[in-house]
Amino acid sequence: MACTTPPPQVGTQWSVRTLAKHLKVSASIVHDVLSAEDIKPHRTEYWKTSYDPEFEPKMLEIVGLYLHPPEHAIVLSVDEKTSIQALDRTQPLLPLRPHQIERRSFEYKRNGTTSLLAALEVHSGKVTGECIVKNDSDTFIRFLRRLLRDHPDSELHVILDNGSSHRSRKTREWISRQKRLHLHYTPTHASWLNQIEIWFGMLSRRIIRRGVFRSKQELIEKIISFITHYNIEAHPFAWTYSGKPLAA
Repeated sequence: MACTTPPPQVGTQWSVRTLAKHLKVSASIVHDVLSAEDIKPHRTEYWKTSYDPEFEPKMLEIVGLYLHPPEHAIVLSVDEKTSIQALDRTQPLLPLRPHQIERRSFEYKRNGTTSLLAALEVHSGKVTGECIVKNDSDTFIRFLRRLLRDHPDSELHVILDNGSSHRSRKTREWISRQKRLHLHYTPTHASWLNQIEIWFGMLSRRIIRRGVFRSKQELIEKIISFITHYNIEAHPFAWTYSGKPLAA
Protein backbone atom coordinates (compact mmCIF):
# COMPACT_ATOMS: atom_id res chain seq x y z
CA MET A 1 0.00 0.00 0.00
CA ALA A 2 2.86 2.39 0.80
CA CYS A 3 4.11 2.02 -2.78
CA THR A 4 0.77 2.97 -4.33
CA THR A 5 -0.61 6.40 -5.17
CA PRO A 6 -2.74 7.58 -2.24
CA PRO A 7 -6.32 8.79 -2.73
CA PRO A 8 -6.76 12.56 -3.30
CA GLN A 9 -7.93 13.21 0.25
CA VAL A 10 -4.60 11.90 1.61
CA GLY A 11 -2.35 14.09 -0.56
CA THR A 12 0.61 13.35 -2.82
CA GLN A 13 2.30 10.74 -0.62
CA TRP A 14 1.60 8.44 2.27
CA SER A 15 2.84 9.11 5.78
CA VAL A 16 3.06 6.75 8.74
CA ARG A 17 -0.13 8.20 10.23
CA THR A 18 -2.18 8.30 7.02
CA LEU A 19 -1.19 4.70 6.24
CA ALA A 20 -2.07 3.62 9.76
CA LYS A 21 -5.47 5.29 9.56
CA HIS A 22 -6.17 3.88 6.09
CA LEU A 23 -5.17 0.32 7.06
CA LYS A 24 -6.69 0.54 10.54
CA VAL A 25 -3.50 -0.53 12.29
CA SER A 26 -1.22 1.20 14.76
CA ALA A 27 1.36 3.76 13.59
CA SER A 28 4.12 1.71 15.27
CA ILE A 29 3.31 -1.30 13.06
CA VAL A 30 3.44 0.86 9.92
CA HIS A 31 6.74 2.39 11.07
CA ASP A 32 8.28 -1.03 11.72
CA VAL A 33 7.21 -2.42 8.33
CA LEU A 34 8.44 0.62 6.39
CA SER A 35 11.77 0.44 8.21
CA ALA A 36 12.15 -3.30 7.62
CA GLU A 37 11.42 -2.95 3.88
CA ASP A 38 13.40 0.29 3.53
CA ILE A 39 10.40 2.11 2.04
CA LYS A 40 10.50 5.92 2.30
CA PRO A 41 7.31 7.52 0.93
CA HIS A 42 8.40 10.96 2.16
CA ARG A 43 11.52 11.03 -0.03
CA THR A 44 11.95 11.68 -3.75
CA GLU A 45 14.81 12.12 -6.22
CA TYR A 46 14.99 13.77 -9.63
CA TRP A 47 16.46 12.28 -12.79
CA LYS A 48 16.40 12.95 -16.51
CA THR A 49 17.12 10.69 -19.46
CA SER A 50 19.30 11.97 -22.28
CA TYR A 51 17.81 11.36 -25.72
CA ASP A 52 20.91 12.59 -27.52
CA PRO A 53 21.23 10.30 -30.60
CA GLU A 54 25.02 10.39 -30.16
CA PHE A 55 24.92 9.73 -26.43
CA GLU A 56 26.99 6.54 -26.47
CA PRO A 57 29.94 7.73 -28.62
CA LYS A 58 30.11 11.05 -26.72
CA MET A 59 29.96 9.28 -23.38
CA LEU A 60 32.61 6.74 -24.34
CA GLU A 61 34.89 9.50 -25.64
CA ILE A 62 34.71 11.40 -22.34
CA VAL A 63 35.08 8.35 -20.10
CA GLY A 64 38.04 7.32 -22.27
CA LEU A 65 39.71 10.66 -21.54
CA TYR A 66 39.16 10.10 -17.82
CA LEU A 67 40.51 6.55 -17.79
CA HIS A 68 43.15 6.65 -20.53
CA PRO A 69 44.17 10.25 -21.36
CA PRO A 70 46.50 10.85 -24.32
CA GLU A 71 50.18 10.85 -23.42
CA HIS A 72 51.53 14.27 -22.35
CA ALA A 73 48.03 15.76 -22.55
CA ILE A 74 45.98 17.50 -19.86
CA VAL A 75 42.26 16.81 -19.48
CA LEU A 76 40.22 19.74 -18.18
CA SER A 77 36.59 19.72 -17.11
CA VAL A 78 35.10 23.18 -17.68
CA ASP A 79 31.78 24.85 -16.91
CA GLU A 80 30.11 27.93 -15.42
CA LYS A 81 28.25 28.18 -12.13
CA THR A 82 25.94 31.10 -12.74
CA SER A 83 23.88 33.45 -10.56
CA ILE A 84 25.66 32.82 -7.24
CA GLN A 85 23.89 35.11 -4.77
CA ALA A 86 25.67 37.22 -2.15
CA LEU A 87 23.13 36.84 0.66
CA ASP A 88 23.42 38.65 3.98
CA ARG A 89 21.18 38.11 7.01
CA THR A 90 19.24 40.98 8.54
CA GLN A 91 20.27 39.97 12.08
CA PRO A 92 23.40 38.38 13.58
CA LEU A 93 23.76 34.61 13.60
CA LEU A 94 23.13 32.75 16.84
CA PRO A 95 26.12 30.37 17.02
CA LEU A 96 26.24 26.62 17.48
CA ARG A 97 26.32 25.47 21.11
CA PRO A 98 25.91 22.18 22.98
CA HIS A 99 22.28 21.08 22.60
CA GLN A 100 21.62 24.04 20.28
CA ILE A 101 21.99 24.16 16.49
CA GLU A 102 23.13 27.31 14.69
CA ARG A 103 20.25 29.73 14.11
CA ARG A 104 19.92 32.50 11.57
CA SER A 105 17.25 35.06 10.80
CA PHE A 106 14.66 34.07 8.26
CA GLU A 107 14.98 37.39 6.42
CA TYR A 108 17.94 38.08 4.20
CA LYS A 109 19.34 40.84 2.02
CA ARG A 110 20.55 40.36 -1.55
CA ASN A 111 23.87 42.04 -2.31
CA GLY A 112 24.17 41.08 -5.95
CA THR A 113 25.23 37.99 -7.85
CA THR A 114 28.32 36.66 -9.56
CA SER A 115 29.13 33.75 -11.87
CA LEU A 116 32.12 31.44 -11.69
CA LEU A 117 33.93 30.06 -14.72
CA ALA A 118 36.11 27.15 -13.65
CA ALA A 119 38.28 24.34 -14.97
CA LEU A 120 39.10 21.13 -13.08
CA GLU A 121 42.36 19.44 -14.04
CA VAL A 122 40.95 15.93 -13.94
CA HIS A 123 44.08 13.93 -13.14
CA SER A 124 45.51 16.27 -10.50
CA GLY A 125 42.31 17.69 -9.03
CA LYS A 126 43.50 21.30 -9.20
CA VAL A 127 41.01 24.02 -10.09
CA THR A 128 41.41 27.23 -12.08
CA GLY A 129 38.58 29.70 -11.70
CA GLU A 130 37.56 33.30 -12.12
CA CYS A 131 34.39 35.21 -11.35
CA ILE A 132 32.86 36.77 -14.44
CA VAL A 133 30.36 39.51 -15.17
CA LYS A 134 29.00 38.20 -18.46
CA ASN A 135 28.88 34.63 -19.71
CA ASP A 136 29.48 35.17 -23.42
CA SER A 137 31.84 34.02 -26.16
CA ASP A 138 34.46 36.71 -25.47
CA THR A 139 34.63 35.74 -21.79
CA PHE A 140 34.87 32.04 -22.60
CA ILE A 141 37.61 32.57 -25.20
CA ARG A 142 39.56 34.69 -22.73
CA PHE A 143 39.36 31.87 -20.18
CA LEU A 144 40.56 29.31 -22.74
CA ARG A 145 43.51 31.58 -23.53
CA ARG A 146 44.34 31.56 -19.83
CA LEU A 147 44.29 27.76 -19.77
CA LEU A 148 46.63 27.64 -22.78
CA ARG A 149 49.03 30.05 -21.05
CA ASP A 150 48.93 28.00 -17.84
CA HIS A 151 49.88 24.84 -19.78
CA PRO A 152 52.23 26.07 -22.52
CA ASP A 153 53.76 22.69 -23.39
CA SER A 154 50.72 20.39 -23.37
CA GLU A 155 47.80 19.39 -25.52
CA LEU A 156 44.58 20.40 -23.78
CA HIS A 157 41.46 18.24 -23.97
CA VAL A 158 38.54 20.24 -22.61
CA ILE A 159 35.28 18.56 -21.56
CA LEU A 160 32.28 20.90 -21.52
CA ASP A 161 28.54 21.04 -22.07
CA ASN A 162 26.56 22.52 -24.95
CA GLY A 163 26.21 26.06 -23.58
CA SER A 164 25.74 28.83 -26.13
CA SER A 165 29.14 30.43 -25.43
CA HIS A 166 30.79 27.01 -25.89
CA ARG A 167 29.28 26.42 -29.33
CA SER A 168 28.94 29.91 -30.76
CA ARG A 169 30.33 30.67 -34.20
CA LYS A 170 32.89 33.06 -32.70
CA THR A 171 34.11 30.40 -30.25
CA ARG A 172 34.33 27.68 -32.92
CA GLU A 173 36.21 29.94 -35.33
CA TRP A 174 38.73 30.85 -32.66
CA ILE A 175 39.19 27.23 -31.55
CA SER A 176 39.80 26.13 -35.14
CA ARG A 177 43.03 28.14 -35.05
CA GLN A 178 44.30 26.61 -31.80
CA LYS A 179 46.37 23.52 -32.57
CA ARG A 180 46.80 22.43 -28.93
CA LEU A 181 43.14 22.77 -27.93
CA HIS A 182 40.56 19.99 -28.37
CA LEU A 183 36.94 20.30 -27.18
CA HIS A 184 34.77 17.34 -26.20
CA TYR A 185 31.06 18.04 -25.68
CA THR A 186 28.94 16.04 -23.24
CA PRO A 187 25.64 14.57 -24.47
CA THR A 188 22.58 16.70 -23.81
CA HIS A 189 21.17 16.33 -20.27
CA ALA A 190 24.28 14.49 -19.08
CA SER A 191 25.95 16.97 -16.75
CA TRP A 192 26.96 14.04 -14.50
CA LEU A 193 29.65 13.23 -17.09
CA ASN A 194 31.39 16.53 -16.39
CA GLN A 195 33.51 16.22 -13.24
CA ILE A 196 33.57 19.97 -12.55
CA GLU A 197 29.94 19.55 -11.43
CA ILE A 198 31.19 17.46 -8.48
CA TRP A 199 33.47 20.31 -7.45
CA PHE A 200 30.69 22.87 -7.84
CA GLY A 201 28.69 20.79 -5.36
CA MET A 202 31.57 20.98 -2.88
CA LEU A 203 31.78 24.75 -3.34
CA SER A 204 28.06 25.12 -2.66
CA ARG A 205 28.16 22.98 0.51
CA ARG A 206 31.31 24.49 2.00
CA ILE A 207 31.08 28.17 1.05
CA ILE A 208 27.84 29.32 -0.55
CA ARG A 209 24.90 27.51 1.05
CA ARG A 210 25.47 28.76 4.62
CA GLY A 211 27.67 31.72 3.76
CA VAL A 212 26.90 35.29 4.83
CA PHE A 213 28.18 37.89 2.38
CA ARG A 214 27.93 41.61 3.06
CA SER A 215 28.82 42.48 -0.52
CA LYS A 216 29.32 40.94 -3.93
CA GLN A 217 33.06 41.55 -3.60
CA GLU A 218 33.17 39.61 -0.33
CA LEU A 219 31.49 36.66 -2.06
CA ILE A 220 34.03 36.77 -4.91
CA GLU A 221 36.96 36.95 -2.49
CA LYS A 222 35.71 33.95 -0.51
CA ILE A 223 35.24 31.88 -3.68
CA ILE A 224 38.76 32.67 -4.92
CA SER A 225 40.19 32.00 -1.45
CA PHE A 226 38.44 28.62 -1.36
CA ILE A 227 39.98 27.70 -4.73
CA THR A 228 43.46 28.70 -3.51
CA HIS A 229 43.25 26.63 -0.35
CA TYR A 230 41.54 23.71 -2.10
CA ASN A 231 44.44 23.42 -4.57
CA ILE A 232 46.96 22.91 -1.76
CA GLU A 233 45.59 19.42 -1.06
CA ALA A 234 43.77 18.78 -4.35
CA HIS A 235 43.47 15.21 -5.59
CA PRO A 236 41.52 13.47 -8.38
CA PHE A 237 37.94 12.40 -7.83
CA ALA A 238 37.21 8.69 -7.58
CA TRP A 239 33.81 7.93 -9.06
CA THR A 240 31.67 5.36 -7.28
CA TYR A 241 28.97 5.10 -9.96
CA SER A 242 28.58 1.41 -10.81
CA GLY A 243 26.75 1.79 -14.12
CA LYS A 244 23.60 0.19 -12.71
CA PRO A 245 20.60 1.50 -14.69
CA LEU A 246 17.59 3.13 -13.07
CA ALA A 247 14.93 0.63 -12.04
CA ALA A 248 11.24 1.26 -12.70
